[in-house]
Amino acid sequence: MTADAQQKPTPAGKGTRRLLPGLSIKDGYTPHPFDAQFGVKTSGLVPGRHLKSGHPHDRHSTAYYGVAPSVFHALVKRWQRTSPAAPLVETTFVDLGAGMGRALLLASTLKFKSVIGVELHPHLASIAGTNARLWRAAGRERSILRIVEADAVEFPLPPGPVVVFLFNPFGATVMRRLLKSWKKTASQLPGHIDLLYVNNEQEHVLEASPSFRRLYIGKVPRSHSDAIADHKIMANQPEAEYASSNWEDCSIWRYIG
Repeated sequence: MTADAQQKPTPAGKGTRRLLPGLSIKDGYTPHPFDAQFGVKTSGLVPGRHLKSGHPHDRHSTAYYGVAPSVFHALVKRWQRTSPAAPLVETTFVDLGAGMGRALLLASTLKFKSVIGVELHPHLASIAGTNARLWRAAGRERSILRIVEADAVEFPLPPGPVVVFLFNPFGATVMRRLLKSWKKTASQLPGHIDLLYVNNEQEHVLEASPSFRRLYIGKVPRSHSDAIADHKIMANQPEAEYASSNWEDCSIWRYIG
């Protein structure tokens, strides 16, 4: 599915698609200022148990939540200081578990060769596609941006230098399968595979892999405004299932074969 794909409207009362749990006001939905500023929809918190697509990997989904813009930009800047294989204009940005596409929108302003979002859940992928269309129409897209509805493990990385972004989209089982998949195809991909990992809960999987070398690990702080926004969003959850801090635990990895 391309970034231009849109969900067709359905007459009210005749199969109208219900919002995913976590995307309605009764579920504590609170928009992030990013959405108000840019006229898109990337807010909300959807627990993994509600992200059912019919794929076997559904049970390994963690949750949907949009990355703090300040954390995204800070981590990309740290990565750029690690001497990547190529400049941005020759590098493809891939977000696995892209959700509604906030990281994609941010990446598309940075002049990557192209920006690809891979999302398993069809409703989230549809919203990401609409966001991309709005972003492009507003003239904010500086990199070619597209959305693919697919499983991360089954998605073939494009040739050439690639930087993969993960905001803790899945558990250890899928992470191991993902690395195994990359191992089979990496020899066919000229250049590096770099990995930007936010909320790096499956760090131990990467640590156990001899194919990757860690370039950075640490706490990347949210900006003051992002911290306020995320604390407010978490505080409005009816079940208080998740919490927010003033930083994200992050790491940067490089494929070394």
